[in-house]
Amino acid sequence: MSLFFLALQLLLCLLALGIALYLITARRYQSSDSVAHSYDQWTEDGILEFYWGEHIHLGHYGSPPRRKDFLTAKSDFVHEMVRWGGLDKLPPGTTVLDVGCGIGGSSRILARDYGFAVTGITISPQQVERARQLTPQGLSAQFLVDDAMALSFPDASFDVVWSIEAGPHMPDKAVFARELMRVLKPGGVMVMADWNQRDDRQKPLNFWEKPVMQQLLDQWSHPAFSSIEGFSELLEATGWVEGSVVTADWTEQTLPSWLDSIWQGIIRPEGLVKFGPSGLMKSLREVPTLLLMRLAFGTGLCRFGMFRAVRSNALPQLATAAVESAQI
Repeated sequence: MSLFFLALQLLLCLLALGIALYLITARRYQSSDSVAHSYDQWTEDGILEFYWGEHIHLGHYGSPPRRKDFLTAKSDFVHEMVRWGGLDKLPPGTTVLDVGCGIGGSSRILARDYGFAVTGITISPQQVERARQLTPQGLSAQFLVDDAMALSFPDASFDVVWSIEAGPHMPDKAVFARELMRVLKPGGVMVMADWNQRDDRQKPLNFWEKPVMQQLLDQWSHPAFSSIEGFSELLEATGWVEGSVVTADWTEQTLPSWLDSIWQGIIRPEGLVKFGPSGLMKSLREVPTLLLMRLAFGTGLCRFGMFRAVRSNALPQLATAAVESAQI
């Protein structure tokens, strides 16, 4: 047998082994603890922060997208979201709850550049610790461990509720929607950005989309994705939304992020020195999921949804009754 065919066989065996390990070591959602554990690990090893910076979310590259520095695109996303939500018109001192704050990148921009009083919450104790380390003294941003499925704050606590890419980790989207609106003051604004799947009530997932979606769920501790249409309906079903939920699709603006995140590992080889062989293996392990994300968002299986809702003056008990009636 020629050396070429031996090398080809070895390559195929390594590929098969890599795929098997990728599937076996998936971080499947089990409970809120599994989500917290995953983010604790990502925060402790520092690899995600090294390549993605302070913002563990996608970047905004414009419409149509243009070439942009990866980290700049991430901070630009926050400012674009502020403007889209109309938050740039709010006065300094406006109270903001950042749900799923990560290590606090968005919270610090909201406090520093807009003068808001920000409370960031995440289910990961390690993220809270790191967010506090990165936040300068005197900046009006505090960070707490809290569960978005059962927020510890009283009704009508904040002028603004803000959330970026936290929804896929929530096992009950109706409860998540209710909590976001519950802690919002009457007249306050909820602004959210999220990964969503196509509305499969209108167009069911086909034979190749189902396994791709399953990996997107299993690999990053996601119980389920909602659709833009479906989550809007859940927000309105709380009975706390004045008028209708405003939505937008930012798939085009954010799409370059997926390949750009892989490119960071190529153009910043110093990460290999910093994190060693184990860090390299951890980084390589995420590449298939990033490619699957690019495939899903590029083909319409997934969409990047934006949501804006204004809190009505409905009493909490009336809104709760409305939700219970909708569930019946």
